[in-house]
Amino acid sequence: MIDPKRVPQFRLNGGDPIPCLGMGTFGSDRVSPEDVANAVAGGIRAGYRLFDCAACYGNEDKIGAAFRAAFDEGVVERKDLFIMSKVWNDMHRDVAASTKKTIADLQCDYLDMLFIHWPFPNYHAPFCDVDSRNPDSKPFSVAEFLDTYRQIEALVDAGLVRHIGISNMTIPKLNAVLDKLRIPPAACESEMHPCFQQQELLDYLNARNILSVGYMPLGSPRRPERDILPDDIADMQMPELVAIAKAHNCHPAIICLKWALQRGVLPIPFSVHNYEANLEATVTEKLTDEEMATIATLERNNRLVKGQVFLWPGANDWHDLWDEDGVIVSCTDC
Repeated sequence: MIDPKRVPQFRLNGGDPIPCLGMGTFGSDRVSPEDVANAVAGGIRAGYRLFDCAACYGNEDKIGAAFRAAFDEGVVERKDLFIMSKVWNDMHRDVAASTKKTIADLQCDYLDMLFIHWPFPNYHAPFCDVDSRNPDSKPFSVAEFLDTYRQIEALVDAGLVRHIGISNMTIPKLNAVLDKLRIPPAACESEMHPCFQQQELLDYLNARNILSVGYMPLGSPRRPERDILPDDIADMQMPELVAIAKAHNCHPAIICLKWALQRGVLPIPFSVHNYEANLEATVTEKLTDEEMATIATLERNNRLVKGQVFLWPGANDWHDLWDEDGVIVSCTDC
């Protein structure tokens, strides 16, 4: 076990502490809800205090049972955990109902942070293939996003949510909404790993005191099949990363996590078996400046979650989701 008091913390923009590394709970199509819940139960006992959940992962009820067992057995109290979840795309118009169900499923009384999972209400069926399209999908709308966000602000006022998070945002989308929010977002969850570093987005968030939470911090070799394409790069097989791991006598995954932490990103890796080693990465030797500089050269713009299933009628391809030319694609009220 890693003593949770030894794990460094970041500070959110309101001053509250948050552990510098959390456990993700997305088992994709490779890990059962029961296995995810068992990892959470083991993670609590290994010293984890931050858990990143989501309604659409289909396992919050099982995770909630693991939380309840830990509470009942006196392993932790509710106040010891930082529990995060997300509003799925099909509940943007009824955030309160979605959040109350999540809180009931997780058996946690309140959420420490609630994210808008994707910045538009484009829904797809669970386990659909990469070519699936919902004809009701629409491009990003400032008005719709603000409506969803303001529902979460009301939940903060009601005491059901402590902090608000945003996810899968781009700089143009952030520019369109940030000055219109009553409660500033405390964190932004984005894909970040050595071959997809998003340095411009990280700098943007840092300048606005928004904590960057990095999902897929290891390059997600066990992501859903639909998200695996022939041209994707396997971060942990990069020779430079392998060499650094060898120098530290550890797995390349540990180097990915140390790199994230040292650039100010809170990583949320998921593992069924290696979660204790992941947490230990927060308290062992740091990477050198030279090693950090070497990893900085591994940027390959290797986005792994393309988001094809969220495309709207008339969109060209997945690049339209990410505003790569610096403007929001197809937004009618921006």
